Amino acid sequence: MYILGISCYYHDAAACLLKDGEVFVAAEEERFSRIKHDYSFPKNAIKFCLEYAGIKSKDISFVVFNEKPFLKFERIIKTILSTSPCSAGLFQEAIINWMSDKLWIKSIIEEELGVSSDKILFSKHHISHAASSFFCSPFSEAAVLTCDGVGEWTSVALGKCTSNWNGKGRNEIQLLEEIRFPHSLGLLYSVFTAFLGFKVNEGEYKVMGMSAFGKPKYVDKIYKLIKIGSDGSFYLDMKYFAYHYHTRKSFSRHFEKLFGKPRDPRLRFVTDSTSLYDYTEPPTEKEKETNQYYADVAASIQRVTEDILINMTNYLYKKTRLNKLCLAGGVALNCVANYRILEETPIEEIFIQPSAGDGGGAMGAALYVYHCLLAKPRRFIMRHVFLGKEYNNDQIESFLKKNNINYQYIEDERKLINTVVEALVSGKVVGWYHGRFEWGPRALGNRSILADPRDGKMKDIVNIKIKFREPFRPFAPSVLQDKVNEFFEISSYKEHFPLRFMLYALPVKKKELIPAVTHIDGSSRIQLVDSQTNPRYYKLIDRFYQITGVPVVLNTSFNLKGEPIVNSPEEAFATFSKSGMDMLVLENFIIAK
Repeated sequence: MYILGISCYYHDAAACLLKDGEVFVAAEEERFSRIKHDYSFPKNAIKFCLEYAGIKSKDISFVVFNEKPFLKFERIIKTILSTSPCSAGLFQEAIINWMSDKLWIKSIIEEELGVSSDKILFSKHHISHAASSFFCSPFSEAAVLTCDGVGEWTSVALGKCTSNWNGKGRNEIQLLEEIRFPHSLGLLYSVFTAFLGFKVNEGEYKVMGMSAFGKPKYVDKIYKLIKIGSDGSFYLDMKYFAYHYHTRKSFSRHFEKLFGKPRDPRLRFVTDSTSLYDYTEPPTEKEKETNQYYADVAASIQRVTEDILINMTNYLYKKTRLNKLCLAGGVALNCVANYRILEETPIEEIFIQPSAGDGGGAMGAALYVYHCLLAKPRRFIMRHVFLGKEYNNDQIESFLKKNNINYQYIEDERKLINTVVEALVSGKVVGWYHGRFEWGPRALGNRSILADPRDGKMKDIVNIKIKFREPFRPFAPSVLQDKVNEFFEISSYKEHFPLRFMLYALPVKKKELIPAVTHIDGSSRIQLVDSQTNPRYYKLIDRFYQITGVPVVLNTSFNLKGEPIVNSPEEAFATFSKSGMDMLVLENFIIAK
């Protein structure tokens, strides 16, 4: 049985194909269209999924969309009516967008795939989120917390899930309580993302990175915007916001009166704590003072977000008495908050599906239909994210020869890894391309840029000369699973799936040995690497460990600023050519500058 899940028309369009209840193949549309956070109908991702499975659309049992379009349209129309005449622009935009395609998703699916309407199903947005986490987790029973900007009406949902493993139990997702639009923790964080000069639905992780350079001095000011209930619930004072009626502006003049002028995104970010490696002109005291204020604002909204999530988790535990938690929705990508939940609540284990945002809704919608509507038993745990497209050595060699690119072919894997590690140890930056590309926003060793974490200057080199992005942005360490306790503080090991997917930020024990992957606050967003799910990457890090005594490499996604992670060898070579990378490894081929 094949079930195709689809998400699109907001951001991060994606497709996922289940084969007899197991996630078989999945990809975001941006990897094929090369449009960052592409929200259009994922025709390329769908085509890839079907081709990888070797099937036609007629072989699909069901196609599932990740939300209910008419419920979402109801929310938009009611919001427009309640905020008129301020919402005149929103009304015009909604009519154009919704009347052209968003309301007719069923017809579009029929037309694009040639499937009959009785095969097309719809799942509620936060049900899709919950299913995307729980039905990928190893848990038979768990509490669930979903938190994002907004689905149809819901922005936060609390509940519990049960499953049928080996004929025992029942597959069920119960969302017990919710918070509704316009009150939204995800949208609150996005408002500050815009205020701090970053793009909404893309720059939220930059706010998290910037927050480490500040102190949460303005928490009291933020609590003028949001009121917290004893049960962890909250509501926003909407006079400070404009996102519910404005098409381009997310905060009001009252917000600006409270927090001041928004940060100009064109200005460089410098404080007393940031590196000055890239600055030809030293920053002025005024410049540092101004940026320090914005860093403190970032630290404040980060702290408030963490505290609210902890409050809600504590309430959820009291309600369910379940110490296993599934998190989903875009807010679940906040790795600092995730680790605080693990450390500061009764929760003992957490699972977060790596594409926790809207893209993951495609997977969740398909899993919900298979397990809850069709009542099929569980058989799948997401142990890795390598679900995308791959190119073999023959395809890579054909590309290299066609374009007259000089290369070295190394058939022996051990020799290949030795060559790459020697380059890393000598200070070179390596583009690493292997196997199927990753599902979700993180590069986890198949489409990665690698460097030596022991060199303190490497963070600036990779940010400025390789990625062409803000110098304050941190990098992740990929660490051997059996060595994690030597370099990072983790209270209890267990399996900790979020560590596989870069979804916890842990305190670093040996900061002096890995400065390039240690953030200014002494933490790192780490990735555990095991020999079963990614043997070649594990061998590379293990060889680096044998030579240096450090079981860690610096890992960042294989892309330049503003671009999706690379998919094809052509894209990998183009990125390599435009950047300051020293070496490119395409499976068994090495290209050097």
